[in-house]
Amino acid sequence: MNLKRITRLLKLLQTLQAGQGDNADGLAKACGMSRRTAFRDLETLREAGVPLQFDKASSRYSIAGDYFLRPTNFNSAEALAIVALTNELGGGSDVPFFGAARSAALKIQGALTAPMRRDVQSLARCINIRLNPLDRLEGAEAVYNQLVESLAQQRIAIIKYRSLTEWDEIETKLRPYQLLFNRHTWYVIGRSSLHSGPRTFNIGRIASIELLSQKYARPRGFSVERYLGNAWNIMPSPGSDENVVVRFTPMVANNVAEVSWHKTQRLEWFDDGSLDFHVRVSGLSEIVWWILGYGDQAEVIRPAKLRKLVAQRAKNLSQVYSVDVDPTPPGPGSGSASRVKLRK
Repeated sequence: MNLKRITRLLKLLQTLQAGQGDNADGLAKACGMSRRTAFRDLETLREAGVPLQFDKASSRYSIAGDYFLRPTNFNSAEALAIVALTNELGGGSDVPFFGAARSAALKIQGALTAPMRRDVQSLARCINIRLNPLDRLEGAEAVYNQLVESLAQQRIAIIKYRSLTEWDEIETKLRPYQLLFNRHTWYVIGRSSLHSGPRTFNIGRIASIELLSQKYARPRGFSVERYLGNAWNIMPSPGSDENVVVRFTPMVANNVAEVSWHKTQRLEWFDDGSLDFHVRVSGLSEIVWWILGYGDQAEVIRPAKLRKLVAQRAKNLSQVYSVDVDPTPPGPGSGSASRVKLRK
């Protein structure tokens, strides 16, 4: 059963439960389908065990009010957790595609007793969750939904992707294995025909997607954890893992130690308050930017190639700031917003 039909059947169920029922024409109009499809979907619900009732006098279909999604007896802590989290994360302005969760929470609030609802809403206003900057993926909802459809039906998709590594728009046949929301945005992991193996794609950089009739099988036993291995974030590199040691000064050591950055990390403290951060990672391209974020308060002890890589990035940064920016507005026809002068 495809995603569109599942969505349609759920909408039909909700419509039947929302009121006193309706005739076939009314249900078809409410659910945006033909009268013939309405009859077919009603029969599907009946075969699935939904206790449909039909009133011959009014030609109305309905279901028992206590069937499906019966009211849940939430306690205060459970209701508060759902409402607070969805208010903060599901409003559509922060985490993309989570608006439906907030809509569900509003329905849950409606099922609470009036005193509990007031208490939960009052407490929820006192809770604030601040996330890292996020890519809201505006306009990418259609791509996301197509990927969900591809996973549900196990249909191969052709995607055009704005690659940052190939420096061009690429086209590949994708067999999606997993959707992953990680830190800032959504990704899809799957086998790419162009790369002859599994790859990670940022959904926001998928320019177009088309589902094919060709089917695929998701590898048995596939897991995100196994695929990512010891990657610092989401980009595992082929080859053996690297043992990394970074020394942090006392100024930032406690800040580093407070966070679980990686599943393999180990902390080694020194009497002067400095910290050696030990970690085993697959690939160095991602961790180098994390190290640079601590500036001169972090020093790579090993491996040597990571130390050289950080040193080269620092040298490049120094060259960027070895020029003076003249804030004087350029004259007519200069073609430049500002002028730079090399420092002698």
